[in-house]
Amino acid sequence: MVQRGGRGRRTLLERESELAAVDEALGELAGLRPVGVEPPERPHGALLAVAAPAGLGKTSLLAEVRRRAAVKGCTVLYARGGDQEQGVAFHVARQLVQPQLAGVPEAELRTRLGSWYAIVGPALGLCAAADGAPPDPQGLRDGLDWVLTHLAVQRAPMVLVLDDAHWADPESLSWLAAFAPRAEELPLLLVVAYRPDELPDHAQALRGLPGRAGRRPLGLEPLSAPAIARMVRESLGSHADDAFCRECWAVTAGNPFEAVELTAKVHDRGLAPTENGAHLLRDLAAAVKGSGLIARLERLGTSTVRFAWACAVLGTEISPELAAGVAGVGAEEAADAADRLRTGRVLTGVDTLEFVHPLIATAVYRAIPSGVRVALHGQAAWTIVNAGLGSSAAARHLLETHPDGDPWVVQQLRSAAHETVRAGAPDAARRYLARALREPPPFDGRAVVLYELGSASLLTEPATTVNHLRAALEEPITDPALRHGIVYRLSQVLAHSDRLVEASEILSREMRRTTDPRIRLRMQAEQFMWDAFRADEPESPARSRRLARLADRLTGRDLTERYIIGLRAWDATLRGEPAATVIEYADRALAGGLRWAAGEDRGFEVPVLVALSFLYADRPGRTEELFIEGIADFEHAGWRGGHLSFAYTLLGYVRYRRGRLAEAEDFARAGLRLAERVGPGTPAHWYAVGTLVEVLLARGRVAEAETVADTYAFGAPFPAAVVFPDAQTVYGELLLALGHTKDAALELAAAGRRLDPRGMRNPSWCPWQLHLARAEAYDAPERALATAHDAVERARLFGAPSAIGQALRAAAEVSAGAARGKLLEESVTHLERSPAGYELACSLVALGAELRRTGRAKEAADQLYRGLDAAVACGADGLVERARDELAAAGLRPRLLRSAATDTLTARERAAAGCAARGLCPTEIAAELHLDEQTVVRLLSAVYRKVGTDRTGLAAALGE
Repeated sequence: MVQRGGRGRRTLLERESELAAVDEALGELAGLRPVGVEPPERPHGALLAVAAPAGLGKTSLLAEVRRRAAVKGCTVLYARGGDQEQGVAFHVARQLVQPQLAGVPEAELRTRLGSWYAIVGPALGLCAAADGAPPDPQGLRDGLDWVLTHLAVQRAPMVLVLDDAHWADPESLSWLAAFAPRAEELPLLLVVAYRPDELPDHAQALRGLPGRAGRRPLGLEPLSAPAIARMVRESLGSHADDAFCRECWAVTAGNPFEAVELTAKVHDRGLAPTENGAHLLRDLAAAVKGSGLIARLERLGTSTVRFAWACAVLGTEISPELAAGVAGVGAEEAADAADRLRTGRVLTGVDTLEFVHPLIATAVYRAIPSGVRVALHGQAAWTIVNAGLGSSAAARHLLETHPDGDPWVVQQLRSAAHETVRAGAPDAARRYLARALREPPPFDGRAVVLYELGSASLLTEPATTVNHLRAALEEPITDPALRHGIVYRLSQVLAHSDRLVEASEILSREMRRTTDPRIRLRMQAEQFMWDAFRADEPESPARSRRLARLADRLTGRDLTERYIIGLRAWDATLRGEPAATVIEYADRALAGGLRWAAGEDRGFEVPVLVALSFLYADRPGRTEELFIEGIADFEHAGWRGGHLSFAYTLLGYVRYRRGRLAEAEDFARAGLRLAERVGPGTPAHWYAVGTLVEVLLARGRVAEAETVADTYAFGAPFPAAVVFPDAQTVYGELLLALGHTKDAALELAAAGRRLDPRGMRNPSWCPWQLHLARAEAYDAPERALATAHDAVERARLFGAPSAIGQALRAAAEVSAGAARGKLLEESVTHLERSPAGYELACSLVALGAELRRTGRAKEAADQLYRGLDAAVACGADGLVERARDELAAAGLRPRLLRSAATDTLTARERAAAGCAARGLCPTEIAAELHLDEQTVVRLLSAVYRKVGTDRTGLAAALGE
């Protein structure tokens, strides 16, 4: 495959098509084109995958890629997977990125990475992990995406080369596999090589990676007999005869690695390359690999063999000093052994050693007797820790040792798990802690290992977390703080798994055990919170009374007290107590601060509920302020899975309540995309789908709302947890919009039977009565009227103008005669004092239609035009059409829709709008524009306000 070229460089043989693909990709990356071909608008990247068995020249091909890229002025990032390093989290990611950033001073690095510093820094080995909650895996991947995108743009053109990807660690590989399709949108060429027959389960994603323009991976074929003959003659001299060369090809099967090694052995033996010596080639070839290689190694002496074993255990980038320590030989003896292994073409390098080829490393490692191999891994762990390299570097070796009840091993594995989980690699942490549990830990230390093991599984395997935490509680625990931490974490994961009853019960049991009044108060706060989310709570009114009495006695001096006061605000919201009461408690809860990412054992639920209390009390501006702060908290902590899904979904719901439907849809879809990462059936998924269906119905896109509901199985059975908007009510509203009035009435009446006994009577929070009255109007008009008037009374008790206005419009829709017009006029009056822009538009159009029917044409025109303008501003397409139809029926000409004021957009707003018009979500826009998501959210909000259209109309508005 290779030939000696000028200045020692090797020339690849029979790889012309592969190199042509490389040259084409590099040309496109640099913006070059053959003569007569138009260059692209901007340089763009691609993905090249090389899949071939061992020894066929993947590494040589990738070395040539790196050389040609450097010649063209490209920045080259390089990494190589290692057989022994597969379990080291982010080993490949660190190889790629560290050389680009490791020399940057800390202050400058913080400035460059901004809010990503604390999230990606530990994973990339750029800084130590801070205390506090670790980032979730998705948040970390988003951060790594940002870093690589930033590097690709700032140091363009860039070539990223990953060799032996089948040995890459799962964390790095899952990130790169997800990032790879984006290479074509960046000045980045991504080149990956792997052995297709040795892909482990976690590397299967490589098979699905598209090649250039969707091509299959490049496959390398064995070399032909003429190519092998050329290699032999270049190495041994032109006098090598045909028979000898042909035999070289036959015994190596055209494998270039074996051919290179074979010619080296021939040279070392002084064998004449003629037909007379050809019969010796088969034995020489056997010495290149397998048992022949090991036999050759053993002839180098015992100390050399042991040094080679130590190197095989250490893997790649081998420190000679560490290898000497693992082998148990002195410095001079180690230097001699390294020299012999270099001469024997086993090792290469001086300051840092590497095996000449991974095949040799694998053969040496597998040849180590099992007992010796275990001992060497144990010695490697001790040597690494003793050298000050840390427990994380030693942990992979401890995984290979036999359990022996050694407290030192347990401590090192726990320490490594602590570092790893905070670096964003919970799977690796679980492996370390599971091994620590098998050691086993001391009798009184088992509970804390189980607790840490359960915590490491929290975000990815909640059922496993529950098992570990329950087992931890069964162990003898002498530290009360540990027991309390286990209880908080267990109740949290049970609640997030839709097992709210169990979460409440575990807290109730522990409250009876503890003697500390502050701990009992904290547990009571947690229990109040999870009970508030229970859709089947049997004693909700009694719980509300206890909560009210307790909240009135507290001052809010610490976070626990503020949580309880915040829960009181939310309970008052659900029960429909006066809005002034809700705001009073919500303000008290916020007085000392309520961070959304307060810590590992504090959920974000209470801060969210307090923020939403302001929303239902017609203070959406305050709600949005709190949500923006909360999203910033989540992003700073690296929580970008379920947490960020909730935040985006609920921010979309806030925009819906304010009548900004285009923005609401975008946020709901962004929340749904994030929720799909978490998984179907989770609360995050119910929130996102319910909100999106609600928004689509408001926009008049009923068929699309039905499609969304069908796609995501949005219907019975509904979740055991309380979600908002209430899933059953939204489903009933969908059925009503589809014309299934009887089915709608059944669902909505069932929602009422579920909520009313619990004291959840606020139509502002759940308008089931409003939709039920509309459904009942077809078959039971008197009952419909009674239902609507009861909703009006409840809304008046709550006192929020938006709630009263909506309830009055529902009452008008099921009323007749003059009462209908009076109710609509009063509805408009209340809604004009509220922030509910969409609801106001609905009432204006309904009032205009009623005035037209009663012959009051001039007043009807005024209200219909106002309603049309409001509907356009909201993005309520269905309501716009209804208003225009009413105007046409009145003989009036509908106004033309106002044009988009794109000339008022700033440069950054226009850039964000362009990305949104292409269908990118805020996360993707942030990565492309190198902004944080909080800034993107603000930019898009400004765009929608100025342009007055939704995402689907942005392209036309921008003239793109």
